[in-house]
Amino acid sequence: MNRYGVVGWKNAGKTGLMERLVTEITGRGFSVSTVKHAHHSFDVDHQGKDSYRHREAGASQVLLASRNRIALMHELRDAPEPSLEELLAQLAPVDLVLIEGYKRDSHPKVEAHRAVTQNPLIAPDDPTIRAIASDTPLSLDRPVFDLDDTVSIADFILNEVGL
Repeated sequence: MNRYGVVGWKNAGKTGLMERLVTEITGRGFSVSTVKHAHHSFDVDHQGKDSYRHREAGASQVLLASRNRIALMHELRDAPEPSLEELLAQLAPVDLVLIEGYKRDSHPKVEAHRAVTQNPLIAPDDPTIRAIASDTPLSLDRPVFDLDDTVSIADFILNEVGL
């Protein structure tokens, strides 16, 4: 499967860019899945729900299904966090997987950057970052797009992966 990442520091605009890219690329007829890395504990389940009670009782996996969607929750229970490759292997085939986060992995990426955060760019020290999407002009050795120019960023990514 083709894969492309969106990385950047907190509040750089990663999630908004991901959302716009999914809309743009699926609108062109391509199938897209996403992977999002969270640096904190999260829960998609809620206390009191049956599936939550199953997990709390000790189930390793809980599959919740309806006619609209399925969700598979896997409790790691002190096991190591799966690698990105292991997670990607669990996805159904699509034209493109967009990955938010996982900035240390080796797949190609676009860095989202907002000047107001005053964070340094990751790109100068990371050759896997193939372009930057920024709200301010930058002079670098790779393409720089306006953070809101979703069409051009999507064109770049699709060209990079050969779609």
